[in-house]
Amino acid sequence: MIKNDFILLNGLNVSQNYKVVGGEEIMINGVIEDEIDVVAQNIPLEIIYEDDDILVLNKPSNLVVHPGSGNTNGTLLNGLIHFNKNLEKLPRGGIVHRLDKDTTGLMVVAKNDESQNNLINQLQSKTVYREYRAIVWGQIWQNKVINKPIGRHPRQRTKMAVTKVNGKSAETSFEVLERFNYHTYVRCLLKTGRTHQIRVHMLDNNSPIVGDKDYGLKKIIPTKKMGDDLLNAIKIFDRQALHAISLGLIHPKTNKEMKWTIDLPEDMKELLSSIRKDSIENDFGPTDHFLQQDFELNDDDLTFDDEK
Repeated sequence: MIKNDFILLNGLNVSQNYKVVGGEEIMINGVIEDEIDVVAQNIPLEIIYEDDDILVLNKPSNLVVHPGSGNTNGTLLNGLIHFNKNLEKLPRGGIVHRLDKDTTGLMVVAKNDESQNNLINQLQSKTVYREYRAIVWGQIWQNKVINKPIGRHPRQRTKMAVTKVNGKSAETSFEVLERFNYHTYVRCLLKTGRTHQIRVHMLDNNSPIVGDKDYGLKKIIPTKKMGDDLLNAIKIFDRQALHAISLGLIHPKTNKEMKWTIDLPEDMKELLSSIRKDSIENDFGPTDHFLQQDFELNDDDLTFDDEK
């Protein structure tokens, strides 16, 4: 906004590096974006559960949840209001939480105002059970709770980062399910629900998620022992290997505990199969580090204590 002259200091344009001393007048010229007119579209939805108050669905990969800049059509919301026209009467079509475009798995959607408010309160009070499965790089040897704040990346504004500057509290716990030559299969539990939370926390742990284009490996330099079949499986896996496998909440009308669990998607099953096969055929034992030394992390480690 500073570059586009939407923010003025004492009526003047200043650089982003300008330091204020106090007493200045700051004027912000806000830009109101046009309201997006959501059109019903026939998008296939896998409904896991539905009653008069809520529905639970299994979101596929390559599907944006809500229309936004660059994504006005073909979103989950477009499909929801086609599936049930009454949902267009609700804010965000009854959507109360999101999954990233290429993250698969369970989401709950409210079908009336009362249910939507109730579910939002449950999410804010951190009582909703959200379990994910992820395939990450490196050998992880212990379960862990990551409690580090997440906020907007100070330089790459489309990304999030572990930061004390503008970060909000974020807690992810993970448990090792299987460990392989180059990867670990983990179960992740969300205590909070920050944008990109698991992806950012796993990168901060030096165990980025396989296939993650934003918080993953810049490039893969496999050791000579990595088999060709596994290398090919990694190359063709074109999304983050992250799946919301289980969801639990209190039903907003009946007050009963409800929980749903689904299977892994086929692409993650196939990737795990390739990883297991390679680990059996080319077992070279444990390593001393989470991340193999000949793997290269992304441009930034996405951890910031200040703006230095």
